[in-house]
Amino acid sequence: MDIYTFLTRFFPRRIKKDFNQLIMYSTIKIDPNKLLGFILLFGMAFSLYSGYIISLFNILPFILGFIASFAVIEAAFYLWILFSVDSKARFVETILPDALQLMSSNIRAGLTTDKALLLAARPEFGPLADEIKRIGRETMTGGSLTEALLKTNQRIKSEALSKTMDLIVNSIRSGGKLADLLDQTASDLRNQQMIQKEISASVLMYVIFIFIAIGLAAPLLFAMSSFLVKVLISMSTKIGGEIPSEIAMGGSAPISMTNIQIRPEFLQEFAIASLLVSSIFGSLIIGLVLKGDGKEGIKFLPFLVVISLGLFFLGCYIMNTFFGQMIGIRI
Repeated sequence: MDIYTFLTRFFPRRIKKDFNQLIMYSTIKIDPNKLLGFILLFGMAFSLYSGYIISLFNILPFILGFIASFAVIEAAFYLWILFSVDSKARFVETILPDALQLMSSNIRAGLTTDKALLLAARPEFGPLADEIKRIGRETMTGGSLTEALLKTNQRIKSEALSKTMDLIVNSIRSGGKLADLLDQTASDLRNQQMIQKEISASVLMYVIFIFIAIGLAAPLLFAMSSFLVKVLISMSTKIGGEIPSEIAMGGSAPISMTNIQIRPEFLQEFAIASLLVSSIFGSLIIGLVLKGDGKEGIKFLPFLVVISLGLFFLGCYIMNTFFGQMIGIRI
């Protein structure tokens, strides 16, 4: 027994069962117990190192840095598995109409249902072809065709595939015309995919607006705000130093200068935190608008973060370098 399998013993049975099912839904061909133990061990080792580095630069205490790093790395692994599950389901849904059309043609050619199903297992069908071959093996060894078809729902997490398998099973049990059902189902799935593409195209303007607001407008506005605060602090310090102390203390000065309580460093930290939070929620909204699923937008998160933070620092540099020299203020 290796160390990864040994670590899996400390997980509750429910977590291991759910994780095994999640791996079965995905395209990952690794033993679930070993993968779960590896994720735990790697997360702890990475978090120990990250917590030490974070505490070394006095960003966070070691415990908080360890907890934050562990949460981030575990969430990253979980998202990686979810993306694998979704990519497998989307691929199957894309080629499902072609597979159903091929099965229908085989049935109309006079083949039995199980043989028509086996001959539809084309290599280009990928995971669906593997499931069709599994169904063929189970039926050839004396298993029930309907039960083998329903087991597909436990291996591919797709609502369209699940409904299609239920229709095929009900048609087989009731003795209906399976070829006509497969043709109609394939046609309905193609129409549904066309409608989804049209919807995605119609909401593209909303996605562009969200991207511009978060990736372009927000960082530039934060850069201008940061520059304005620095200018006000510099001007107040300069004007306050030119007023004689006896006039300022006597209250006879024409203007009254008070200390600005906002530090430029605080405003910069606030801007970075706001841009990070806005990028996270913006990517979720983009995924929800485009695909109807928030986690589909996670893939846009790195681009939003890089663009927004990059423009913020670039805007700060341009403001401080060029405009600061133009108005004669060194910041």
